[in-house]
Amino acid sequence: MQPGATFKFRYTVTDADTAAALKPITGDDFPPVFATTKCIALLELAAGHLLKAECGRGQLSVGVVVDVKHTAATPVGAWVEAQATYTGRNGRLYVFEVVARDPGGEVMRGLRSRISNTRAPEATARCDIPSATPSIRTGDPSIVTYP
Repeated sequence: MQPGATFKFRYTVTDADTAAALKPITGDDFPPVFATTKCIALLELAAGHLLKAECGRGQLSVGVVVDVKHTAATPVGAWVEAQATYTGRNGRLYVFEVVARDPGGEVMRGLRSRISNTRAPEATARCDIPSATPSIRTGDPSIVTYP
């Protein structure tokens, strides 16, 4: 893959994609706009699509670094365009500039790094089904994580 390679696609935001839809996890209220986590997922899909050609048979790529800023809210019913542009390698990492746009303009921008040639069983070996029971893992009691 050459630097500058780009992939983009559009997705229409539904109620299930909103921050408000996350309420069952913690019981907290959030606004009914496109969730940051869902936007990151779209950018992940765009970068992963580009990297497919670099993976051999039975191999996958996995995301390892995300550094983005979510700068505008997108309402339900609007489209979001996710775009990833390959910028080059950083050691074993493939680095992508990622941008999300909606009808009003840019809503998220940043960098996404992935690693390729991970065997499928290795990539999924640590995937556990999360529970909604909070636990403190950071050593900082003000930061609650959900396993």
